[in-house]
Amino acid sequence: MDKVILGKTGIEVNKNGFGALPIQRITKAEAVYILQKAFYNGINYFDTARAYTDSEEKIGAAFSYIRDKLIISTKTAAKTGEGLKKDLEESLRMLQTDYIDIYQFHNPDFCPRPGDGTGLYEAALEAKRQGKIRHIGITNHRIPLAKEAIESGLYETLQFPFSYLAAETDLELVDACKKADMGFIAMKALSGGLIQNSACAYAFMAQAQFEHVAPIWGIQRESELDEFLSYQVCPPSLTGELKEVMEKDRKELSGDFCRGCGYCMPCPAGIEINNCARMGLLLRRSPQASWLSAEWQEKMKKIEECKHCGQCMKKCPYSLNTPELLAKNYEDYKTFLD
Repeated sequence: MDKVILGKTGIEVNKNGFGALPIQRITKAEAVYILQKAFYNGINYFDTARAYTDSEEKIGAAFSYIRDKLIISTKTAAKTGEGLKKDLEESLRMLQTDYIDIYQFHNPDFCPRPGDGTGLYEAALEAKRQGKIRHIGITNHRIPLAKEAIESGLYETLQFPFSYLAAETDLELVDACKKADMGFIAMKALSGGLIQNSACAYAFMAQAQFEHVAPIWGIQRESELDEFLSYQVCPPSLTGELKEVMEKDRKELSGDFCRGCGYCMPCPAGIEINNCARMGLLLRRSPQASWLSAEWQEKMKKIEECKHCGQCMKKCPYSLNTPELLAKNYEDYKTFLD
């Protein structure tokens, strides 16, 4: 079973990490079952966030009795030191633990530093001294900010979107983390659901040059978990057919496309941007009759009410022209209704 050392933290995790955002969508009993099945089959790293509604609570219910046998990371989107302290105490309570292995700043729009006036980094350091957190990390979607975090020397881990659709600048980040002895945690390794072949995604991450990369897979269903557990027993190799799949996906998904991260939300016009702006891809790559339901037709029709206020463009970590993407996807969507 492949292991990854998360840089200077010295933490060793299974190459199969469990991304716990999707377990918000299932019952507590279902979540506990899937989480425990993952653990008892070798997965020892679980990533969540204060913002993921009841995800922390479900992890706490699954693992309070074996807390010292696994690694938990969570996140705070707090803007102040006091806000961080409040978030941390709530996370500890929900997770039923007295410490968090990796505590991450959740996609901030600046790089928290000592003396920046927010008190965020100071509060994290204080919590570390108190033993409430063991390592300080940061998550982001913006290349310049991620670079700043690496170069600052203030962080022990970086969590960043990374998959075989990665651009050269993303690969440079991965390499920079390795040189800085900083743990690299790969989120969105399936590119928000646009990558359909999990074996291909797993094989890409298993390559030698990514030996220091720890992917976390968003898991909601037992069948999804079973896929990733099967790769531990019989690892797929990036040869032949899988290489063809990867190249086909790279061609189809090159250039500007919505990753579905949702940081553009909420929309003043009530448009569900994170799905509407990539509906054409969703229909082609994960076809579901539900995308064409009356409910979704109404959601797509909301695009006509776009105010062109530019808020979504300012918040998009990928600098996309979101109103243009919405308009294109709406026209594309109509062709499926004909």
